[in-house]
Amino acid sequence: MGFLSPKPPTPPPLPTPPKLAPAVAEDLPDPKKRKIAKLMANKKKGYTETIITGTQGDTSEANIAKKTLLGGA
Repeated sequence: MGFLSPKPPTPPPLPTPPKLAPAVAEDLPDPKKRKIAKLMANKKKGYTETIITGTQGDTSEANIAKKTLLGGA
């Protein structure tokens, strides 16, 4: 509305995020380490099973012949 409208109030300041302790693998207990290793192995296994072509990629020849509708070969 121009110069007649009131100015919006200033927003409150953002709160500071809490400090988190660094997660170091040496500080974790043994059962927790094994659980994390098992979860990571399951994720890796699930991902690699979805790759169909393997590490070599698609080795088949591509069909590059084009059919025409003009009555020729």
